[in-house]
Amino acid sequence: MEKTMKAVRLHAKWAPKPGFKLGSKDIEGKQTYLGSLVWKNPVLKIEEVPVPEPGPKEVMIEVKACGICGSDVHMAQPDKKGYIWYPGLTGFPAVLGHEFSGIVVKAGPGAINKRTMKPFKGGEPVTAEEMIWCSSCRPCADGQPNHCEKLDELGFNVNGAFAKYIVVPDRVVWSLEPLKELYKGNDLFLAGSLVEPTSVAYNAVIERGKGIRPGDNVIICGGGPVGQAATAILKRQGAAKLIMSEPEPGRAKMAKALGADHVINPLKENFVEKALKYTDGMGADLYLEATGLPTQVYPLIEQTIWEGRALNATVVVVARAEAKMPVTGEVLQVRRAEIIGAQGHSGHGNFPRVISCMASGMDMTRMITKKIKLKDVPENIVGLRTNRKDCKITCVM
Repeated sequence: MEKTMKAVRLHAKWAPKPGFKLGSKDIEGKQTYLGSLVWKNPVLKIEEVPVPEPGPKEVMIEVKACGICGSDVHMAQPDKKGYIWYPGLTGFPAVLGHEFSGIVVKAGPGAINKRTMKPFKGGEPVTAEEMIWCSSCRPCADGQPNHCEKLDELGFNVNGAFAKYIVVPDRVVWSLEPLKELYKGNDLFLAGSLVEPTSVAYNAVIERGKGIRPGDNVIICGGGPVGQAATAILKRQGAAKLIMSEPEPGRAKMAKALGADHVINPLKENFVEKALKYTDGMGADLYLEATGLPTQVYPLIEQTIWEGRALNATVVVVARAEAKMPVTGEVLQVRRAEIIGAQGHSGHGNFPRVISCMASGMDMTRMITKKIKLKDVPENIVGLRTNRKDCKITCVM
């Protein structure tokens, strides 16, 4: 096997903004949980990096497909002062990419396949969580691995999957064997690369948002991959009126294909009036904020809750943003509403449940609007700063 491989790597300068203080989990000059306050002048490069080798309880995977995520875009996107947009855990230089699938090449001693409870065998199609939780801290012990105190994230502070090979702990690897009946050839890996973003949506609307009762109304703000996945999940759960707010025509059409009953163009239509019209004056039982524009979007959600007749609405915030939400406590009190934050995708059986949904017919591959090669990844990451026509661009190895 070769000793080096080409990979898409992000470099940035450690230049903390005035007033920044190292947190308990930050490492000077190496990583921080507040990326947009520290990293400056990001640069994407295709470089030769060492091929990783699996250690005990680790699995080496040959990557077959890896999608570009909005977080990849925002880590590589500078603001007017040169600081990256992404506000979360970051450590550079790092190979980007975390929405991936591939084939097991080999496994280290003690690496066990959860599907068989036996050692991994070469050739099995798999995907993996991007959140590498430690399994020993208090949040992990409490069943909240998304909030692990020793968290690493593939493609954020440790090397990710825009490369030929990746090594990950066996505890985060999931078999794609259940998908083989519906997906053949490369389609299997395209579907597998969508398990991670779909699990982010699943965690947001089912685990954190507590799901819905069949017959409830839902409003999803933002037609990116997480918003589209939430559409498919909640329509499958029995949403009566599922409304997507999304201005881009292609994403609006995709939302309809995945189960949305109505689409609002918030740039051309009155969001509140349309939301109340489509729900017979009730408003929604569940709102998902998946735009990353809380100062613009949340006031519209809040007004709909206030003017609607439905009580007990839940607003789930899944998009990452540094900006603060302008919240009116009176609306939450009078309308018995609540705001819930959702981070990540791990725990609660999210990955295997999403794989089971896909195996039983929930086809997420229609979200992929463009396929590229590794050499094209940097220019497409940059292009997605302004390109809203493509929903999911996927690198096929």
